[in-house]
Amino acid sequence: MSEDAVLSLQSHSTTVDYRGKVPVEHLDYDYIEKCKDVRYLEKILRTLRSGEEGIYPHLIKFCESHLEKLDPKSRALRKEMPVATAASLSKDEWNQIEDELKRWQEETKKTETTLKHQSVFDDLVKENMPPVRGFNCFVPLSQKTVPQERKKPSKCALPRDYREWDKFDVEKECEKIEEDVDKTDPPAIINSGHPKIKTQVDTSLLSQQEKLFLANREKDKGNEAFRAKDYEEAVTYYSRSLSIITTVAAYNNRAQAEIKLEHWHNALKDCLSVLELEPGNLKALLRRAVVYNHMGNFHMATEDLRTVLREEPQNTPATVGDGTEASTPVERGDMGNAHKKPHGRGDGGPHAESNSSHHEHRRNRGSSDKYKVPQEKIANGSSKRGSTASVQGDQSGSGKATPVGGNAGETVNLDAPCGALPPPLARLKNEGNLLFKNGQFADALEKYSQAIQGYTDSEDLCILYSNRAACYLKDGNSQDCIQDCTRALELQPFSLKPLLRRAMAYESLERYRKAYVDYKTVLQIDVSVQAAHDSVNRITRLLIEQDGPEWREKLPEIPLVPLSAQQHRREEPPSAEVLQARAEKAARDAGLLFLESRSEVRFSALKQEGNDFVKKSQYQDALGKYTECLKLKSEECTIYTNRALCYLKLERFAEAKQDCDAALKLEPTNKKAFYRRAMANKGLKVNRAIGGADFPDCDSLTETGFPFLSFLFKCFTHVRLPPQVEDDENVTAVPNSKNSCKGEDISINLQPASAYEFGQSLNAARSSGNTVACAELLASTAPEMLPQFLSTQLDGHTISFIMQALHSHLLEKDPYLVYQHLNHLHTADRFSVVLMLLEKEERHHMTQLFEDLSAVQSTQFTKNDVQNLANKYI
Repeated sequence: MSEDAVLSLQSHSTTVDYRGKVPVEHLDYDYIEKCKDVRYLEKILRTLRSGEEGIYPHLIKFCESHLEKLDPKSRALRKEMPVATAASLSKDEWNQIEDELKRWQEETKKTETTLKHQSVFDDLVKENMPPVRGFNCFVPLSQKTVPQERKKPSKCALPRDYREWDKFDVEKECEKIEEDVDKTDPPAIINSGHPKIKTQVDTSLLSQQEKLFLANREKDKGNEAFRAKDYEEAVTYYSRSLSIITTVAAYNNRAQAEIKLEHWHNALKDCLSVLELEPGNLKALLRRAVVYNHMGNFHMATEDLRTVLREEPQNTPATVGDGTEASTPVERGDMGNAHKKPHGRGDGGPHAESNSSHHEHRRNRGSSDKYKVPQEKIANGSSKRGSTASVQGDQSGSGKATPVGGNAGETVNLDAPCGALPPPLARLKNEGNLLFKNGQFADALEKYSQAIQGYTDSEDLCILYSNRAACYLKDGNSQDCIQDCTRALELQPFSLKPLLRRAMAYESLERYRKAYVDYKTVLQIDVSVQAAHDSVNRITRLLIEQDGPEWREKLPEIPLVPLSAQQHRREEPPSAEVLQARAEKAARDAGLLFLESRSEVRFSALKQEGNDFVKKSQYQDALGKYTECLKLKSEECTIYTNRALCYLKLERFAEAKQDCDAALKLEPTNKKAFYRRAMANKGLKVNRAIGGADFPDCDSLTETGFPFLSFLFKCFTHVRLPPQVEDDENVTAVPNSKNSCKGEDISINLQPASAYEFGQSLNAARSSGNTVACAELLASTAPEMLPQFLSTQLDGHTISFIMQALHSHLLEKDPYLVYQHLNHLHTADRFSVVLMLLEKEERHHMTQLFEDLSAVQSTQFTKNDVQNLANKYI
């Protein structure tokens, strides 16, 4: 690049578009060396690294070195840290890990011993707990529900006016009634016997598909029992599932249930079975580590955890179990799937997102939760939402606050650490989370903004931006929500919640294409986000209505999510109510849906086959496909118009007219049906006068509100009479081309004296596809007379035929004549209207003609002349 060019580019640096694409001229050593804009240099470096304009390693290094001189702390220069390995930790650190594991084991044993000495059953009776799932509770018949010693309560005088009603305390009276019920209810006798369920299922008479269905159903029963904490029943159902078909999931789930029952050897067998079927299964390794830990084999437990961390360095349960915290994944009660986070649905508060960094302050959690206190009864039984000032007053006193809505007895520690945030900023974030929970989005937004102003680290700053975006979204400020989500994604690309919230904001602003791209990116990251699935289906229908069948071509490019950012998680099993509702709906609609789905698939396939036959000009075959489509759907207007086209091409005008009539009954304003019925009427000779009168459906188009289409109809359906042979000295015989469907030569007038004679000659050549005859006609016609001769013959097919003749036969012989014809052709009447209706293939032929013409070396016209002329056609 010359120095003048660099200086000119430097002079325009003040108007650089940071959002646009980097010009190729800026990817140059001289420009990069003289550029002082750090932000724009970062954009250039990203473009070079992406490889969009090619791979230039030396230029990339040069750009990096120049950027480092200007801003050594630039984010573009940061490089990812390598994956941690066993060699990353020193011997002292591993000794510390083993010591903490031993200490944790001792504390767990002490807690277990203490719990065993407590009278659990007495506490349950005293607290009047409800019966456990699967147990039978009943009151003996010998006991009376109400003892004889009970005295009748004294009757209180009923309030007689509003003042007495104000003094009446409803909560106290309800508490008295509850106390009386507790005192008078007899104790229930609990039958702890489990129903005997066979662990083996006879499947000798079942097919493979039936076995698979039955095995999944038994596994689902086990999942339900596990969620209800009935682990023995869960083990039974998992065993039944494994007796039908051996699966990794069933072994994994049974291992977790055995861990809950402290059957360590059985759990170890199941884990080993999983690893035989699928070596490297992370769940099995995590659960085997738990088993080894409880069996005292700390070395093997550590090895399993190391293996998990090598595959997933950010795996939370592996980090928890790797000697860094005082709890194990087993204590969570979620079948050992602690590494599975619940998928976001877009409307969750930021407090859910902040859990990504809570593993640091789980260390402070021993046998009880630090952040919870026993629930207290609220006066008058209500918890009104307090003001922000009251919340802040509580926070400043003790560092704790009570959520205004939800669980009134839950106290949150506002000084709890949040990732790498300094304590003052962590407190601001916790206050914002609490305010968001309480629905005070404006106040939460202010807290997040204060925290953002005081911090620059990428990970925690990304969460703060995402949380503030959630506040903007709740308040209806979609524009600011999009900005914050974009900033969060710049810090951490392919972060799930910012993408989901930005998609919702785009959708609220009716920017459906960008919303669709973000939702599809979310589904690449986590396919289980149901909100994204629903939104994609909804937006797809809107885009089809807005942009038509070519709506996908107008979409921005959907980014490809790398495997490292994808979250391979299994969907949460549905609840019993959802399963029952699905079963009822399936039983109700199974037959109908099956028939409809098969019919819809066959209809689409037949229609596509018919369309393919039309493209290949195989109209008879297409006719049969469209007829079969109408047997499946007799009220599909598109099929009638398509079949009418086939009838027209086969010159079966009566059938074409019938199909157009049927289409117009379904859609009275269908333009194609009007046009094709007019062509059918033309074929049936029902037009009022040859050569001058309008067709009947031309007036129908005008009456139905399509005057412009009426004008086009007049332009494109001008009557063409069959070619007539004249005895004249200017008539010559031209041999027929390969595409001619006739075996005899065609006689045309090479020196037409009027537009009528020129039209007869052109129609004769075009009807047989004889481009040689058309080229002869154009060669003998003065270019300035061409617009006048075509004034009544101009349509899309005529232009395309003339272009083919010029390109095939006249371009090599006389390129200047071709240039003159093109220079006058565009001045014909209605040319611009006809040009708009050219098909894609016809436009391609036209483009090829101008490219070849511009490549010709001529003294009579230049390449710029051809380019200027092409702009009027293309």
